[in-house]
Amino acid sequence: MKSWLRHHRQALAAALGKVAAQKAAAALNALVIGIALSLPAGGYALLGSLRAATAGAPLEPQFSVFMRADAKRAEADALAARLKGDARLRGLRFVPREQALKELQASEGLAEVVAALGRNPLPDAFVLRPASGDPAALEALASDLRNLPGVAHVQADSAWARRLAALTGTARLAIALLAALLAFGLVAITFNTIRLQILTLRAEIEISKLIGATDAFIRRPFFYLGALQGLSGGLVALAILWGSLSALNVGVAELAASYGSGFRLAFLEPGDALAVVLFSAGLGWFGAYLSVSKYLLEIEPK
Repeated sequence: MKSWLRHHRQALAAALGKVAAQKAAAALNALVIGIALSLPAGGYALLGSLRAATAGAPLEPQFSVFMRADAKRAEADALAARLKGDARLRGLRFVPREQALKELQASEGLAEVVAALGRNPLPDAFVLRPASGDPAALEALASDLRNLPGVAHVQADSAWARRLAALTGTARLAIALLAALLAFGLVAITFNTIRLQILTLRAEIEISKLIGATDAFIRRPFFYLGALQGLSGGLVALAILWGSLSALNVGVAELAASYGSGFRLAFLEPGDALAVVLFSAGLGWFGAYLSVSKYLLEIEPK
């Protein structure tokens, strides 16, 4: 066990020595990998911020039914009794105009506007949950609701949320495809870098084999070199992402404040950030493995 650990320490030290001897090339490779990885990582971070901002949005079908402004409470009670008997509905909530006004006053930035109105302009309303999500059934239900006595307007509250969920799903798939393509590029970069290292050290590798060095002993530093290259690229990607989000948040904060919101673009969670670095290191190791498996076997002492 001690011998195995010693060999790995020696391989890691050799890989670090190669990186130190070629600082400019190593830095350039890390920058290229970091820029490539920052694109899908940034897309994932943006989706996470969007998902957090819309976490409370209802995704199931839902209708808001607004009474006429001059409708009496007796009309609202009669409509409530009629809606409760409709088998197409599985839930109903009545929102009186007084409660709606209080909720509007509690909204940031709107209290002064409501106070300036002088009277309550809001109607009584019902929030309905249909029993079926079938589009045809929902359209028929909305049409019937509009024809009920005392009803001024019917609004489908969750349509935008469903569209947003579909758009988010499509964006997530696009980011996954982009990540796969860029991961292939990272493997190719590492593959080529290790190939050049092997060709440069060909004479040294031949001598090592002549004096009895095993293939595992020769391969190990190259594996560490590929993993270090991927690891450094992952760290650069996180740095690029953090700087980009910080710069964007200056404008986002100003825009959000104008709407009375404290929305910010959030950086990756610690677990996700660690996954980016480990994923990058793993791809670097895999690229080195492919390169070593192809080119190291071709080198035999003469």
